[in-house]
Amino acid sequence: MAQDIKVMILGGVRENGKNMYAVQVDDEIFILDAGLKYPDTQLLGIDYVIPDLSFIEDNADKIMGVFLTHGHADAIGALPYFITKYDIPVFGSKLTIELAKIAVRNSQKNANFSDFHEIDQDTAIDFKNATVSFFDTTHNIPQTLGVAIKTDAGQIVYTGDFKFDQSANKGYKTNYSRIMEIGKEGVLALLSDSSNAEMPHEGANEKEIGDYIIETLKDHPGRVIVSAVASNIARIQQVLNAAYLSNRKVILTGQDVAKIVKTAMNLDLLHIPDEELIIPATKINEYDKEDILVLETGRMGEPLKSLQRMAMQQHKLVNITDGDLIFITTTPSHAMETTVAKTSDLIYRAGGVVKEISREIHASGHASRYELQMMINLLNPQYLFPIQGEYRLLAAHKEAAEETGMAASNIIIAKKGDVYQYEKGEFQLTEGIASEDTMIDGAGIGDIGNIVLRDRKILADDGMFIAVVTIDRKKKKIVAQPKVMTRGFVYIKENKELIYESIELTKEAIDTNLQTKKFDWSELKQDVRHSLEKYLFQKTKRRPVVLPVIMEVNQNRHRRNANKPQGNKPQQKKK
Repeated sequence: MAQDIKVMILGGVRENGKNMYAVQVDDEIFILDAGLKYPDTQLLGIDYVIPDLSFIEDNADKIMGVFLTHGHADAIGALPYFITKYDIPVFGSKLTIELAKIAVRNSQKNANFSDFHEIDQDTAIDFKNATVSFFDTTHNIPQTLGVAIKTDAGQIVYTGDFKFDQSANKGYKTNYSRIMEIGKEGVLALLSDSSNAEMPHEGANEKEIGDYIIETLKDHPGRVIVSAVASNIARIQQVLNAAYLSNRKVILTGQDVAKIVKTAMNLDLLHIPDEELIIPATKINEYDKEDILVLETGRMGEPLKSLQRMAMQQHKLVNITDGDLIFITTTPSHAMETTVAKTSDLIYRAGGVVKEISREIHASGHASRYELQMMINLLNPQYLFPIQGEYRLLAAHKEAAEETGMAASNIIIAKKGDVYQYEKGEFQLTEGIASEDTMIDGAGIGDIGNIVLRDRKILADDGMFIAVVTIDRKKKKIVAQPKVMTRGFVYIKENKELIYESIELTKEAIDTNLQTKKFDWSELKQDVRHSLEKYLFQKTKRRPVVLPVIMEVNQNRHRRNANKPQGNKPQQKKK
């Protein structure tokens, strides 16, 4: 009897980040990566976005494990939000597991979770219905792996983030022979990285990038502040090498960098050229500026925020002054380009100079169009699922695959929540699964929905308008003159007529309710809100959040009088 094989898309398509996919073989489910994405500017106040976890909840007893390709947040960031609750084992390379442990243990709820399993490309895990094996790939973090799930119908291969780089160092090298071996065994479906599919040719290799960083540091006579993502270990290694060769001491700042650097060093995956290269931040004033390199790291977006604080003279350790070179060594996503531009403007105002590696050299950890075609030719899959990228990137990947000879009908551009079942020799779209984004805001998980985000956007765009009124419901009158407050809408002292009319409209709406309607709190507030919203839009063409605050007096006294025992009044005695 043929196996029941399904490919399920939990995240990572038609978006940047949040990679999470599932392959089901009969009654066993294999989760491929569990990542997060950083919010764009429309998701006001949101810290992270993770996939909908209801699929995990509904199928926890069938899940054999989470198989991680590498240690970046787009692959491991969602782990802390479900693994302890459902006790699901986690598999990954040694470095990936160590970084996953850091991510998980940062959450106090998961501090005792220990079901981690280290694997490498020589590992093959036999389950009841499938065998899971791995192959080394090249990315900008060491020990990155691809995953192959062997079924009766052929292998389902997930590349994770990858590129081909013939000059890659130990720990970063792709195992081409292993990939060819998987291709010879037969590949049913390939889930392949599309993040750089629009780039027609190979980008700069890591040796070229390293040489460029060395030249940049040697050519600048003053202090250098380097911005990088903490988990981009290849870039951090290149910066440390360049600092050593340009006779600069390094100061590490930013979140996560100390843990990540220490972990990579312990695993012999990050090398400090000189034990005295890194100095404490407290010693920054003991050296001349031209002898210092400040390495500012963090998660995506955090280094840029730190640079902004430096430019505004608000950083606790380093502030930008005349002659400083700010070297941004991470290629920003499209969502971050506006932030980069704003940061650069602030730096120039402070007297610094900005250099972005992305403007001088194409530095990417993801496969170009040519490299994607090479992966297809090595594996020769029957079906291709372009993943990891916005729709235009998935479409570019499809076009590249067609150029290799793949039939367009065998290239599937899926969307989140799609489930494709393999039956009668082809993948067919079946009933989907829940795929809504889960918002992480502080300690809240999934408690921020579209209504809350809509309100935040309105508050950000048009502010709020608050009307405070005290009424006596029994006497059916307003006790005190309404008071009006605004935040982010208008300046009260310069809009006296607007405020006066708003007060009059508030009084009118309340009087109408008290005199002509059966009293209802919700109707009263709604009438006030509607009246003010209509008037304020007519006058300003803006729609602030209108909050009527209506208080009542004498309600407690009325209740006490109602409960007082009735009887004869005491009579006054005559003298």
